[in-house]
Amino acid sequence: MANMGLSRLVIVEPATPIRDTARAFAVHAGEVLDKAVHAGSFAEGIAPFQRVVGTTSKRARTLEVPLISPRELPRVLASDPAGTSTAIVFGPERSGLENDELARLSPLVRIPTSRKQPTLNLAQAVLLVAWELYHSETAAVEKTDLRSEPVATAADIEGLFGQLTPLLGDLGFARDDTFSSVLRDLRRLAARARLTDREVRILRGICRRAARSVSPKPPQAGRER
Repeated sequence: MANMGLSRLVIVEPATPIRDTARAFAVHAGEVLDKAVHAGSFAEGIAPFQRVVGTTSKRARTLEVPLISPRELPRVLASDPAGTSTAIVFGPERSGLENDELARLSPLVRIPTSRKQPTLNLAQAVLLVAWELYHSETAAVEKTDLRSEPVATAADIEGLFGQLTPLLGDLGFARDDTFSSVLRDLRRLAARARLTDREVRILRGICRRAARSVSPKPPQAGRER
């Protein structure tokens, strides 16, 4: 749980007591066990939550309800209002959740596995579901971080092409009537990329240096003897 950013654990009785072995395996995540809440019943355990997701190894034809994969779960939860409290319920390793319990949960998540070896232990199931939630959250943050700088304006892009166009001409790209289509393709590329201010400044700096390197240098005066 802690590896994937989860810290709130609710254990429904009857349950095996948390002993030294569990704490030894927890390593640096002992706080999750220290703060674990013990609920007297299934209903008591899920009562505080606004969204309660169930997990099952049963197939849809057994439950007669649609099942989703762990990868689909983040998209479903994203439709909930901000601040919705959500619980992910895992049943006992030997028996899983009962049908009456599953009927109170939505959506139901089933991890796709090989028909030849469909069994997962509880720790594996928790890790796979938690990883999909964690991955979805971190991917969203990384995507946001990529656009933390302001996107360049149309005027900025036009200024870039004001430098790039004559430079390409000096480099020999304007030698025939295909040059205008090359410029259109480059403009489409820039539009798709949604360049930031910093990226435009870098490209304009490259254009300036390239322009100086291709411009003819004035002849040097001979030395007097």
